[in-house]
Amino acid sequence: MSYIDGFVIAVPVARREAFIAHASTFDAIIMEFGARRVMECWGDDVPDGKLTDFRRAVQARDDEAVVFSWIEWPDKATRDAGMAKFMQDPRLQQSGEMPFDGKRMIFGGFAPVVSLPA
Repeated sequence: MSYIDGFVIAVPVARREAFIAHASTFDAIIMEFGARRVMECWGDDVPDGKLTDFRRAVQARDDEAVVFSWIEWPDKATRDAGMAKFMQDPRLQQSGEMPFDGKRMIFGGFAPVVSLPA
């Protein structure tokens, strides 16, 4: 069964185009290393919750949007090998400044328990 990496970040609204360019570059590299699909989703309807919410999770400021992203891999072994290659890829080291604060990113790996066909 597939394996999913999920990410939530806060991106300054003024850096939207820089984020899209950054994601397009690095998502293509992830695909080279075995990912089946990558989605980068700009927050459109991200309400404030009463106890917790996406904005609080990444400490988003008023001038930032929440971005929800995921990578679908064929399986965990492919993900582990692909991410190891990605982290060692010289293109990553030469990327320059990220268009968001990586210290506020939340992420994790997930094993699907329900999967319905598209």
